[in-house]
Amino acid sequence: FTIIMDAFFPLVSQYISLSPESREALAAILKEMELPKGHVLVKPDSTCRYVYFIEKGLTRTFYYKDGKDVTDWFSAENMFACSIISFLTRTPDRRGIELLEDSVLWAIHHDDLEKLYGQYHDIERFGRLLVSNGIIQVQQRFDDLHFATAAERYHTLMNTHPDFIQRIPLGMIASYLGITQETLSRIRAKH
Repeated sequence: FTIIMDAFFPLVSQYISLSPESREALAAILKEMELPKGHVLVKPDSTCRYVYFIEKGLTRTFYYKDGKDVTDWFSAENMFACSIISFLTRTPDRRGIELLEDSVLWAIHHDDLEKLYGQYHDIERFGRLLVSNGIIQVQQRFDDLHFATAAERYHTLMNTHPDFIQRIPLGMIASYLGITQETLSRIRAKH
């Protein structure tokens, strides 16, 4: 429990300063999960009922298109993993989330969070700021896929998460970048 205080709440404080009562209430609904590599947190076409804070490990968000497995997002330590559309609308989403490494996660159930939103204004504001940040990230990803070259997308990933190249299979990185593995190899050979 001390570790979650050391990792989770400093991240929260980047968004908002929570009152001691709010911190305590939020800490009380966090559920620790230790799960192995390969575990599927959210199955494709199901409803995402939790937002996951990653203390240790790595997840990927993926979907299937025309029978192909497509990687949509990666989340690592001190990040959140969630199918945001499914979590907010309480409806199934085509995306799934799987663990790429043995992981330690802290899960917050949608219903528990909604209760806290009604009781603590600062937690509600934190939720809104977190969703706003998620929307910004999704828009940046959309822009990268539509306006940046493959090499630019690769450099952005390497600048923000240089460790991913050692932690994630190259096929998944290529899929995330929207390129073939051969194109990724050519880009990497030049740099």
